[in-house]
Amino acid sequence: MTPTATAAPAVEKDNKRITTGWTFYDWANSVYPLVITSSIFPIYWSSVIKKITHTDSGQSPVDFLGFQVPGSSLLTYAISAAFLLIALISPFLTSLADFSGRKKLFLQIFCYLGAASCAGLFFFTPATLTESTFVFILATVGFSGSIVFYNSYLPEISSEEKFDSLSAKGFSMGYVGSVILLVICLVINQFHDKVGLTSERAAQISFLLTGIWWAGFAQIPFFTLPADPGRSTQAGPDDKGWLLNGFHELAKVWRQLEQLPNLKKFLLAYFTYNMGVQTVMYVATLFGTDELHLADDALIITILLLQVVAIAGAYLFAKLSEAIGNTRALSWSVIIWMGICVAGYFVQAGWSFYALASVIGLTMGAIQSLSRSTYSKIIPENTPNTAAFFSFFDVTEKLSIVIGTATWGIISQWFGSMRYSILALIVFFALGLVFLLRLRGKKLREEPAGGTVLPPPPASPVANTPLTTR
Repeated sequence: MTPTATAAPAVEKDNKRITTGWTFYDWANSVYPLVITSSIFPIYWSSVIKKITHTDSGQSPVDFLGFQVPGSSLLTYAISAAFLLIALISPFLTSLADFSGRKKLFLQIFCYLGAASCAGLFFFTPATLTESTFVFILATVGFSGSIVFYNSYLPEISSEEKFDSLSAKGFSMGYVGSVILLVICLVINQFHDKVGLTSERAAQISFLLTGIWWAGFAQIPFFTLPADPGRSTQAGPDDKGWLLNGFHELAKVWRQLEQLPNLKKFLLAYFTYNMGVQTVMYVATLFGTDELHLADDALIITILLLQVVAIAGAYLFAKLSEAIGNTRALSWSVIIWMGICVAGYFVQAGWSFYALASVIGLTMGAIQSLSRSTYSKIIPENTPNTAAFFSFFDVTEKLSIVIGTATWGIISQWFGSMRYSILALIVFFALGLVFLLRLRGKKLREEPAGGTVLPPPPASPVANTPLTTR
């Protein structure tokens, strides 16, 4: 006999205490992409490679598990491995959280995994390169995995008309919080000698602070978000196939793409040009350090400025899309990115680098924001299962990062220069542009033949991720 469970009480929507607490997870975890992915960690990584190889190049080969791999390529391979892992396990995790009703628990597990891994990079030295590479992978998995569950709270705690404003508030909180910590880390790294610290120790303290900041401020949403309801009343102990339910939902979207040619073309476009966009974002600091030999402080300050420019670019292209349409605005953005790749091949340290960085910042936020909003306009309007469509979009994004960063690392390893890698990214952008141009002049949203849509999934605490997921 299957035991029954009492349904969890409905959560009060638009409760200011809950929604504000939710945004603090953005404040907490946004320090990872800014400090670890974009600024201090890549610079420190390059310095470690130089110490190991006794050279002035961060691209010199190092031993990793018995293989000789260029240092810069090793980092991009680590990023590829992390996103491949999370793309593979994400559908399992969603299904498991659905079945168990333990969404907050999974959010906490991935948060602590990521935060502890960031703190663990405090022990990153030339002697621990192999171990620290795996720790970095775990930090990336923790960050990406926690976002899945964090986003899914939005429809549970907010009314639909406030999705956009609450999501924007979370984004703003993340921006402010991450910049505050980066400024603190920049001060520590700039004036380390004043307090008797080596430059190596100053960077390691930055990683430790990132982990502490992430786990510490995460206690606010953990305390204020509603408690886990426990196992769904619709789930019995002899239920079959629940673990693979996430993959079943992705398969349904895949089959439905045959009835939605515009959506299929857009996803192909997004998959290809996003390979280039995400790769540039993940390796830009490494390029500036190893290829252009820029000073560390100048590079970090440039990254700080890029955050401001990116926000301005997102609003600018949003206005452009209102005037000329989403696909045309995206097409112009992709064309600019192709120009960035050509300029990146020739760029040198100095004014040309800062000019190029400004253009990257202008289009970086724009293409991501427009891609998300365009996708929300193309998926079937009457589908009851937006979660499945956005899960598919999320996996598409992660797989494109895997291919893009791996391609960058392979080409850099073959030719011994990252300039050839950035030039090769033009292929991804060109393919994306071709698919986008095939959408011009068409009504984007279309309904499947016969009006068929995906059936709604069983009621679950993670279902119905909104259109405003990050």
